[in-house]
Amino acid sequence: MTTTTSIDVAIIGAGIIGVSTAFKLQEAGRTAVLIDRKGIAEETSRGNAGAFAFSDVIPMATSGVLGKLPRWLSDPLGPLTIRPEYLPQITPWLLRFWRAGWPDKVAASLKAQSAMMRVARSELEALVAGAGLDGMIRRDGVLELYESEDELKKTARDDAAKSAEGIEFRHVRGAELGELQPGLSPRITCATFIPKWQTVSDPYDYAVAVGQAAMARGASFRQAEVVQVRPEGDGIVIQLSDGSTLRARQVVVAGGAWSKRLTAPLGDDIPLETERGYNTTLPGYSFDLKRQLVFGGHGFVVTPLASGIRVGGAVELGGLKLAPNFKRADAMLTKAATFMPGLVTTGGKQWMGFRPSLPDSLPAIGFSRQSRNIVYAFGHGHLGLTQSAGTGKLVAELLTGAAPSLDLTPFSPQRF
Repeated sequence: MTTTTSIDVAIIGAGIIGVSTAFKLQEAGRTAVLIDRKGIAEETSRGNAGAFAFSDVIPMATSGVLGKLPRWLSDPLGPLTIRPEYLPQITPWLLRFWRAGWPDKVAASLKAQSAMMRVARSELEALVAGAGLDGMIRRDGVLELYESEDELKKTARDDAAKSAEGIEFRHVRGAELGELQPGLSPRITCATFIPKWQTVSDPYDYAVAVGQAAMARGASFRQAEVVQVRPEGDGIVIQLSDGSTLRARQVVVAGGAWSKRLTAPLGDDIPLETERGYNTTLPGYSFDLKRQLVFGGHGFVVTPLASGIRVGGAVELGGLKLAPNFKRADAMLTKAATFMPGLVTTGGKQWMGFRPSLPDSLPAIGFSRQSRNIVYAFGHGHLGLTQSAGTGKLVAELLTGAAPSLDLTPFSPQRF
């Protein structure tokens, strides 16, 4: 039996982008209903690395990364791999990724990402204060670790981008490096320390807390699977998998890696792909970890969380349907033990998540081609947690008619 309910703003997807958007909409005087087939933060937002990476403004597609691709792709357990059976499907995305690595595109993406990070940082501070979540934010800094001075020198562009954004950092070696993180292998010879880098006590707990804060302000949650959204009259019809329908004044598509099945029928052919990320969360006693560690040359990070020590990262381009390959998680754990002698690698829990990725490393934030009552907010890649509050603010501005906090042209869903 078909039933219809009237909603002010329906947010499809209750991950960190969805719940942050709900919070910002409630602040703006709107009433949001979160709709998700599983629950709040039950997909990608459950198991990420937990960092607010405001200094990560360099797009993934750069000449340095493109130059490493042949070596990386030859290693099925390396920092980036493509399932052979998925290669025909992802080839068009790879061509866009290659084009995004041209100097003009990299410069444009860096400029847009830097502007987005400024908004994201400011809005995170406002959300954390407004929701009373300061106790969940850790300000221990991060160490980006290198095996040689030559490897450190190759980060010059990253350093310049950090400096341009006023991000404090310094290069450390020897005794200072040992004090910041005891127990590292001698193979680690130098590092970049970013003292104001922030992480959360646990990304799942944080996302749930943001969702609860939004609901305390009047938002609500409905567990259901959305199979279609379509404009009709002065509103939007939302078709659910059980045959029922909902009617909303406005809709936000924030379904992460699953968003494309809703946007394609609306005429928006967005090249959304899935960076499958793996991790292992070890018991907290496994290592005396002082702060998050980034092993950029190997594509993984190690994060201290309330739930334990999380070792994860890397990229596997393999879509949504292929079975997980947890050998990738095992490989990262083995590498972590190499660089962190004494790491206890037993007793961990493995996980895989689907990062929603666009070729130019910028999310899609803007109106649907068919209706200005439908706004897209997905495709944040590795930066969903980082940019969640900023995205929520921008979506609220679009839906209320307020002037956007930044130029959204580079983030247009129709830019491709």
